[in-house]
Amino acid sequence: MAATKSVVTILVLVIFFFVYRVDTFKEKRRFYYEEGVIPSLSHCPGHYCGRTELQNGSWSTCGACERGLRRNDSSACVQCNDTPEFYDKLYLGFMGLLPLTFHLGCIDAAAKRRTFTKDVMALYASAILEVCVAAVVTLLITEPMGSFHIRSCKVRKLADWYPLLHNPNPNYEGPLHCTQEAVYPLYSMVFVFYTLCLLVMLVIRPVLSSKLLPGRGKSAIYSALYFFPALIVTHAVGAGLIYYSFPYMVIILSVISNAAHFAFQLDQSMPGLLLGCVRDVRNLVILLGHWGLHAYGIIAITQLKEGVLHGSLCALVPLPAFFYILTSRFTDPSNMS
Repeated sequence: MAATKSVVTILVLVIFFFVYRVDTFKEKRRFYYEEGVIPSLSHCPGHYCGRTELQNGSWSTCGACERGLRRNDSSACVQCNDTPEFYDKLYLGFMGLLPLTFHLGCIDAAAKRRTFTKDVMALYASAILEVCVAAVVTLLITEPMGSFHIRSCKVRKLADWYPLLHNPNPNYEGPLHCTQEAVYPLYSMVFVFYTLCLLVMLVIRPVLSSKLLPGRGKSAIYSALYFFPALIVTHAVGAGLIYYSFPYMVIILSVISNAAHFAFQLDQSMPGLLLGCVRDVRNLVILLGHWGLHAYGIIAITQLKEGVLHGSLCALVPLPAFFYILTSRFTDPSNMS
């Protein structure tokens, strides 16, 4: 009985010792910062929480910076005055090419014609005009308004695209909500662009489709009503991942799409594929489109930092098409028997 009491006493002392040491450790590691409005600037926890200077010279409580502002090293919310880099412009161009590519593909699928006609070409021109108008308006309404110049916050890392996942919880007393557009305006202007694309399409396309491609033209419009929400959701969730991976996505998808285009040709012989690219205007335009996308991906990866060397890589753009043509006789299904 006495031995049992001794064991219980020892266990209580051990538990008390560890609880005391943990509390002491937490106290030593406690994060101290000034809460509420303060007279002079002091540091804020987290990577995106900052303080805004008030009219009376004091500083606000730690929180999210206003749109167009970003926290600096001193935790002060300062205006973003960076200019988008070449890679940023290529990223915005890629986001503009996405709806245009989908538009052209949907129009081609709705027309169900193996050759270009005036009616189909007019719908293609309409899709290009819609995307261009939406892009121009988006640039004009982005600060500074009325100018094609963009005032932006520089992208530093992947976490800048997902500040929602980096709200600090100092000392586990409650999270500080500091979610903001740290990559202003690269994130929000894409939403504006997609919305304008949809609105401009609904104004222009129905009239043209009813006159140029009655019956079948509306399916391309219905398809856009599906893929635009899909693009918006994809951008909302994966914008940061797309920002860092779009050059490789462009190259891979252009190669796959190029091979799929050749695979649908009836004559899979080498002369037939070569003559098909030259004689058929539709095939030639599609091939040049694939080559353009492939070159766009190469430029985005290299950013032409070494002009002559990286520019010469664009000479490899026709290589996937020529490789398919040269090896088509080995992959022709008719030869399997």
